[in-house]
Amino acid sequence: MPTKPLNRRSRGFRLGIAALVLVASCAPGWATNPNAPPPKPLAPCAWWYGIGEPPTTAELELAAKRYDVVVLNATETAAMRKLHELNPKIKVLVYKDLSSTRNYPGAVDGDIDATWLPSGIGYFAAQNGHPDWFALDTAGKRIEWRGYPKHWQMTVWDNAYQKAWTAAVTAEVTREGWDGVLADNDFNSLSHYSAAVLAGTANAHETDRRLRDGLDAFLTMAGDSLAKAGKMFVPNVSETRLIPGRWTAHSRFSGAMEENFGFRDDGGTGELLTFQGNEWKELRAQAALGESWLLLLTRTRGAREERAGYASAAMLAGPYTCWTQATTSTYLDPEWSKLQDSGLGQAVETANRHPSGVWTRRFTGGWVAVNPTAAAVTVTPPAGLVDPDGNPVSTLDLAAADGAVLVKPAG
Repeated sequence: MPTKPLNRRSRGFRLGIAALVLVASCAPGWATNPNAPPPKPLAPCAWWYGIGEPPTTAELELAAKRYDVVVLNATETAAMRKLHELNPKIKVLVYKDLSSTRNYPGAVDGDIDATWLPSGIGYFAAQNGHPDWFALDTAGKRIEWRGYPKHWQMTVWDNAYQKAWTAAVTAEVTREGWDGVLADNDFNSLSHYSAAVLAGTANAHETDRRLRDGLDAFLTMAGDSLAKAGKMFVPNVSETRLIPGRWTAHSRFSGAMEENFGFRDDGGTGELLTFQGNEWKELRAQAALGESWLLLLTRTRGAREERAGYASAAMLAGPYTCWTQATTSTYLDPEWSKLQDSGLGQAVETANRHPSGVWTRRFTGGWVAVNPTAAAVTVTPPAGLVDPDGNPVSTLDLAAADGAVLVKPAG
């Protein structure tokens, strides 16, 4: 999703042996040590998509205790180093956009590019040296993203652009000491940002195909480069339920981000879209491998989304499955849910789908359920469990697109 990272208030399968080698080179732990014990499928860890306000000292101190992964703007090198000092195990990724360059204040300083960019290529670097890297519509005009002023679509299919972005980002990440890159806008369709049709394509379908094919090649180049540098590469890949195999392919380096995890289809059936198509199968397969990160984000307007999002993440619980809620669209503040303090512990079984369509999974400290369907379902949990407020639960009337987290009583 487009962001405007600034120093001010603004929002910022397996594919064969070769893919396995790439995964192992940046995998978080045991994949690089065959003698290590297999990782444990723990309840979802927490992560922070910190691309809003510059973090305060207090936020950094709390983040070092709470989160396994933090994403920061490129301007926050001092914050990155402080997090590494406070917690040497934490992974701190720098935000970089794959698909746009930007010329709002902060991304540029007058008529020059800023030192630290939210993109891989600066606006003026492209303007002065490679104007052909700006994507054009059928009228020959540059494409500015709807709703995101001064975000300009780039030619992600152009090999020269891919090489320049990859070289610049790999050099910056290596030089500054970031653990890797969160690569935004690995998107499925330009329609989310513009109704434009790319020059040289006949319609929106051909436009989207050109962008997707370009991003496929782009991710291979960038992922290879960062893997060779010993750095993580995690794209924010969208709408993978629509294209079987896309999540698996695009998460093959260090994992991937799902920014609309547990999203409800309010305009259609009311089901959880994450469970549709092939995406859920691919997410489960990645989590079960335990070799790369799943960075899951659920937009929470209320308690239902919070429950459904966390419980769905718990269905994918593995050693590197991390979840966060987003109470705003601007990611201004660190997020935390009381469900992350529930103490589920370690999963003792794989997630199970029942004939009703409900999914359940037992943990050493409790049990979770998700109803991704459009109809309410009555569920009987294991005996002796309580809800997060300590209330005993013997029967659950689980609403459509809802979830439940039950735990063992305190003491």
